[in-house]
Amino acid sequence: MDDNSANRDLPEGKNGGSKDPKGVARAEDDFEKLYQESIENPEEGEIIHGVVIKVLKEYVAVNINRKSEGMLPLADLTEGERESLSPGDPLDVMVERYDSTQGFVLLSREKVLRVRIWDDLQKANDEGTPAQGTIVAKVKGGFTVDIGGVKAFLPGSQVDIRPVRDNEAVIGLQGKFKVLKLSRKKANVVVSRRAYLEEEREARRKSLLDNIREGDEIEAKVKNITDYGVFMDLGGLDGLMHITDMCYGKIGHPSHLCKVGDALKVKVIRFDREKGRISLGLKQMRPDPWLAIEERYRVGSRLSGRVTNITRYGAFIELEEGVEGLLHVSEMSWSKRLKDPSEVMKPGNTVDIVVLKLEKEHKKISLGYKQLLSNPWDRLRSAHPEGSVVEGVVKNITDFGAFVDIGEEIDGLIHISDLSWSQRVKHPGEVLKKSERVQAKVLKIDPEAHKFSLGVKQLTPDPWDGVEVRFRKGGHVTGRITRVADFGVFVELADGVEGLVHISELSREKVDTPTALFKEGNDVGAVVLSVDRNNKKISLSIRSYLDGADRKEMESYLTHPDEQQESATAFGEAMRRAQLKMNEE
Repeated sequence: MDDNSANRDLPEGKNGGSKDPKGVARAEDDFEKLYQESIENPEEGEIIHGVVIKVLKEYVAVNINRKSEGMLPLADLTEGERESLSPGDPLDVMVERYDSTQGFVLLSREKVLRVRIWDDLQKANDEGTPAQGTIVAKVKGGFTVDIGGVKAFLPGSQVDIRPVRDNEAVIGLQGKFKVLKLSRKKANVVVSRRAYLEEEREARRKSLLDNIREGDEIEAKVKNITDYGVFMDLGGLDGLMHITDMCYGKIGHPSHLCKVGDALKVKVIRFDREKGRISLGLKQMRPDPWLAIEERYRVGSRLSGRVTNITRYGAFIELEEGVEGLLHVSEMSWSKRLKDPSEVMKPGNTVDIVVLKLEKEHKKISLGYKQLLSNPWDRLRSAHPEGSVVEGVVKNITDFGAFVDIGEEIDGLIHISDLSWSQRVKHPGEVLKKSERVQAKVLKIDPEAHKFSLGVKQLTPDPWDGVEVRFRKGGHVTGRITRVADFGVFVELADGVEGLVHISELSREKVDTPTALFKEGNDVGAVVLSVDRNNKKISLSIRSYLDGADRKEMESYLTHPDEQQESATAFGEAMRRAQLKMNEE
């Protein structure tokens, strides 16, 4: 700084000069003072309030009110200061030393800031206020925190409220720290982030308890995830969000919707102020999808959904979040009697369906799939009405009948009872063989029961037709014994027509077992006791037939005695039988 520059800083009177002798004296005193200050070399470590003169290539020229100008290295400034600094700006600097060879005073900005940081740290330590810093490195037992250029030690136990498992994740973390211990002389600072977080949490907890209300919408952070829900940190208070309050739809586990550390906007649905318990809900942030369900899912409307679950009785279809419908197995196919719905669809499939029924009060929607397909039962009824004759190939034989492919989507069933009028069939394989072509009559088409019934024996007349006329009650008949059972014998009266002689109607004498008197193939006479056309039953009596024969023989003897003299023995026997019969009656 030269004398002329110093003169420019002198105060002036009116009209550019001072005419007051006292004013001149004061100006001269000030000039003398400034001059003395300007020729003195500043002391090292002295902090000076300077003014930027000019920004050079490597230095900043600073007016420090001394004989020599101060030079501040650009590298000593922060990036923000370098970009914004311009002539005339005030700048606090510290004297490093006087460079006599260059004729200027070397300055430091960084040391000024360091001194101020220590002042701030001392104040923070004394008053218990936090200091802003950044965790920059991992060291033995903890971490190093940069607080405005001062390196402080952060013990590992003081990083967070909960133990830190990933040390690398902490590096670079910015925040506030409480000063636990400070020694300016030894340049030693110990800080705690945990103490600051606990203090803040307690303050927020108190504020929350005073102000939170049911129905409030707040932001909370996921703290822990369990099978039944999520614990959330509201900032000093913990709340529980039950799995049923996470979404309107079904979820297998809360972790499917969130993870630890996520910040979520939730609603306070219950608050027990005395116990400090808070219940939170995520789904309550949106309207219940069932509120206006009838407007979106009208009966008969066609829509698509995603298969979420398959059970033995059907499939659950998600129509939107929180809205599922049941597609019953009976509504999946017109023709197939499905054993498992997975034959038609799998979880995750997107399918088209029709709304069959809506029960808003029970939150139930019944869906249909087959309604979007052509109905093969309608085609079957049209092409092969009941009573018509069809021809097909035996596709499969079971114990109860045979399935016949007639070229339609639906196979017909010939039941074992519809194979023959007369033959007693024990297994369909006795009459039909697989892959054999066969003709049959359509007996019944029942779409509801999924039955397409065919019959082979119906191609010929039913031998039971008119059986009441041919075999009247009280009439005498003859036939051949076809079976002998413990309870009686079966007698074939005509092709396909059998009658039963109960054991009590076999003889006048007590019979322990029919096999003692009769064998298959024996021809017998009998009296018709009853005829049941509907159930195809005829009751017979051999005993009554024999009684009738005895009476005729007696009447013949009495009417034509000459013709009966040939055998007195026969007469005596006839009389004995007649007497026994009358005694019984």
